[in-house]
Amino acid sequence: MSMFSQAGLAAIEEAIASGYLRVRYDDKEVQYRSLDELFKVRDMIRARLGQGTRSRKYFSTQRDYK
Repeated sequence: MSMFSQAGLAAIEEAIASGYLRVRYDDKEVQYRSLDELFKVRDMIRARLGQGTRSRKYFSTQRDYK
């Protein structure tokens, strides 16, 4: 199985969600240096699979209590 597969992408996304830098897939294990590197690899895999990158949007609200 290639890292450029849906399973490889799922392994990367699970590592990101858990905060882990070590990813296991098939019979391989990869140690990344930082979460930033994981994000870059995730985006590369998404692009290769034709899924593109999804950006997150954050909204902030503020109430004015007077």
